[in-house]
Amino acid sequence: MAKEKKLVEAITSMNDDFAQWYTDVVKKAELVEYSNVKGCMIIRPNGYAIWENIQKALDEKFKETGVENVYMPMFIPESLLQKEKDHVEGFAPEVAWVTQGGLEKLEERLCVRPTSETLFCDFYSKIIQSHRDLPKLYNQWCSVVRWEKTTRPFLRSAEFLWQEGHTAHATEEEAEARTIQMLNIYADFCEQYLAIPVIKGKKTDKEKFAGAMSTYTIEALMHDGKALQSGTSHNFGDGFAKAFGIQYSDRENQLQYVHQTSWGMSTRIIGAIIMVHGDDSGLVLPPRIAPVQVMIVPIAQHKEGVLDKTYELKAQLIEAGYKVKVDDSDKSPGWKFSEQEIRGIPLRVEVGPKDIEANQAVIVRRDTREKIVVSLDELSAKIGETLEQMQADMLERAKAHLAAHTTSASTYEEFKDAIANKPGFVKMMWCGDEACEMKIKEDTTATSRCMPFEQEQITDVCPVCGKPAKAMVYWGKAY
Repeated sequence: MAKEKKLVEAITSMNDDFAQWYTDVVKKAELVEYSNVKGCMIIRPNGYAIWENIQKALDEKFKETGVENVYMPMFIPESLLQKEKDHVEGFAPEVAWVTQGGLEKLEERLCVRPTSETLFCDFYSKIIQSHRDLPKLYNQWCSVVRWEKTTRPFLRSAEFLWQEGHTAHATEEEAEARTIQMLNIYADFCEQYLAIPVIKGKKTDKEKFAGAMSTYTIEALMHDGKALQSGTSHNFGDGFAKAFGIQYSDRENQLQYVHQTSWGMSTRIIGAIIMVHGDDSGLVLPPRIAPVQVMIVPIAQHKEGVLDKTYELKAQLIEAGYKVKVDDSDKSPGWKFSEQEIRGIPLRVEVGPKDIEANQAVIVRRDTREKIVVSLDELSAKIGETLEQMQADMLERAKAHLAAHTTSASTYEEFKDAIANKPGFVKMMWCGDEACEMKIKEDTTATSRCMPFEQEQITDVCPVCGKPAKAMVYWGKAY
């Protein structure tokens, strides 16, 4: 029992120290290990398996819309990066440079890609000549490097994994439609697979992507009331096309510039899963994204017939389409239960001699700890029903948390009080002036998260300056 107690005590309570709780969960669930390079993480099998499931689901959704996967080099010549002024200025503080190859100094510095807009633009300038070549719908799965000063596993690291989609279109309307389409794919994925509700909206000019005409975002709310930008979709207009000379001849044989988009989601979404659903015992993984959905734990496995029945059940459940493992290690059942909980495995199935004799098993839900006694003849059907119920319940709890931690402010004093004392989103009108946005950040450290598609008219004026309000904005402190 001492060992079992120690395993759970290794995780700090989230109410005592949320940042330490997060670090403890990441480590104890064996999602990552720190590397010898500051700010870089080693993603362990438990963590990478989650990313593989995310990748598989998103990749299928992308391809359903006509997207094809490609791969670009990880190095960008400095001259190429300099072609789009706003873009390079936006990334300059985070860029890592290669100045030497082998024993020789390079004639031109190479940037280790922080993102690949310039590479795709150079590529498009070579392969797009006619309207018949459009649209180009490409995506790549890769890593990028951004030399962050403050890092935390998944949430912010010097190197991270992501996908970045890059498309080229004949018209502004087509580009805008694709930009919104991909944002909706991200939002639906978060809700349907990760059980995370999000706010969809447009970034302010101050917060938009460097070089973009407009940036759209999905914002999720973590358990501690901080926001996490969970996916973005950018409409570049023809700005990059003009900088890189990407033109096509239209149906009237007139030269036109293409209109481009870019959109991405990264491994930071794993941080969102941890912080939205986790508890003081560790991870709680939504069933649809969990690498292992069911862990079968044999009780008194040394007794005759227990392991045989366990393996038989495993085979049946795998055949039924579930992701199943058996913990047949020589650890105590209590220790196995703690490990299963720390790793966030949705369901535990307990089977012992008495259960076998009664032709039953015990199903235990990770999220509620509810125990369900079920006939072995109905085990597969009950597991499917329980997994779906757990997925739905997790989403509803996250929606309730989002609703309970979203407030409205009619005056600037109300806003400042809410930011200081009510963790979460605060909705307030805004005049559209960056000066007010900066004042809010200086006064409260809160930033604009997005101007939601679903607008409300809380007041007619901006509470900060009194000028006519142009939009309702979600504000909050963010990771």
